[in-house]
Amino acid sequence: MARFMLSKNRRRLLGSTGATTREQKWLTLMENSQLIGLSRQMVLRRKMDVIANNLANINTAGYKADNLLFEEYIMPKARMNEFRPLDKKLSYVIDDRITHQFAPGTIRETGNPVNMAFNDDSSWFVIQAPEGERYTRNGEFDINAQGELVSTEGYPVLGQDGPITFTTEDSNIAISRDGVISTERGEIGRIRVVTFDNQDNMIKEGFSLFKHENPQNVETPDLMSGMVESSNVKGVVEISRMIEVTRAYASLAKAQKSTNDLRESAIEKLGKLSA
Repeated sequence: MARFMLSKNRRRLLGSTGATTREQKWLTLMENSQLIGLSRQMVLRRKMDVIANNLANINTAGYKADNLLFEEYIMPKARMNEFRPLDKKLSYVIDDRITHQFAPGTIRETGNPVNMAFNDDSSWFVIQAPEGERYTRNGEFDINAQGELVSTEGYPVLGQDGPITFTTEDSNIAISRDGVISTERGEIGRIRVVTFDNQDNMIKEGFSLFKHENPQNVETPDLMSGMVESSNVKGVVEISRMIEVTRAYASLAKAQKSTNDLRESAIEKLGKLSA
């Protein structure tokens, strides 16, 4: 990686009588270009992390793909600025925030009666996490040793009257489209389903859990029992993005090396002039 800090000797060299004002400004511009390129490389590394995480969760039920948004940051002057810069502002790249893609994934059949999926793109299951209520589209539920209906994380799935619990006498479990759970003993509960006015503000926690405020109960949900919503990650798209990021990073690295070589050559020549 190119070194972005000048040694004390080189700083004295640039301030010597052998370096003209024009040469000093040219060297400063080279430093600025390297800092701008470095900011872009840092963002590309972060974007690669996001893409890799998406690919790692391509088989995680209910997972929603992430995307990194960029933002331009204007600085009046660079940090590495030994001399008065030209009257221009410097444009850097920073990562703004991670957004989530809430498009529904494909529905696959599991045959497990306590697995559930929605027939829409706006409904959410309610999970009782240790930190409070959390929301998920991952309906790959199971029954634990205590008879509780739990999520893949082991947290209780909430019904309209709280956690849903089965007994050893419950068999032939069936879940209707409106979320009513029944066994041979009769109706034992109803799945709580909520929706939100603005899903874009949801905060992801873990792989498929989300945090949000002001949930609105759905009175007539549209559930499918024995089904699970798959991840909405599109493998081909993510691999294409990964190739694009890799090429951009390599191109920047090459440009950074060329700029650093030019700087080293300029400093060497200025050293000979001042000798």
